[in-house]
Amino acid sequence: MMQTIYIVLALVIVSIILMYNNLVVARQRVREGASDIDTQLKRRYDLIPNLVETVKGYAKHEKETFERVVAARSAAMNTQGLGEDKTQAENALSETLKSIFALGENYPQLQANQNFLSLQQELADTENKIQAARRFYNTTVLALNTKIETFPGNIIAKIFNFQHEKFFELSETEKAAAQTPPQISF
Repeated sequence: MMQTIYIVLALVIVSIILMYNNLVVARQRVREGASDIDTQLKRRYDLIPNLVETVKGYAKHEKETFERVVAARSAAMNTQGLGEDKTQAENALSETLKSIFALGENYPQLQANQNFLSLQQELADTENKIQAARRFYNTTVLALNTKIETFPGNIIAKIFNFQHEKFFELSETEKAAAQTPPQISF
């Protein structure tokens, strides 16, 4: 009889340890996802000065556009975390980058510049990587939050104070843009 109690107690302890470790792994994956987003955003920040310098050579009188891009880059770099402030700063940066690429349409020599084309491709690639990092982050947040909410993990999560993480969400501007069908004209 005593032996059975010890076996049951050992199984309960092992189960608690396994559930705790699963929660820790899930939390670490969320942190990894957030770090991946930061890494890709830093990559974008690093490309922007090169892009601005390349375009400056062709469009010297577009000083206001360059200043807006530089200011948006600084604001995005100085905004911490993945909350609404960060989303707004990143959206502002994306909008100002569009103005740089729009300049390319006004300067045919710029569109033929290999450095500009290369930087434009690098930024497009980086935007794709940012989206992939955001999807990975949200997947890991879903896994962690599910473990925190389901039985018996919810008991272990509560005992060890595991907290829900927030999903990376689109801003209202991005949501509206995503719901608007693209305009195609021939």
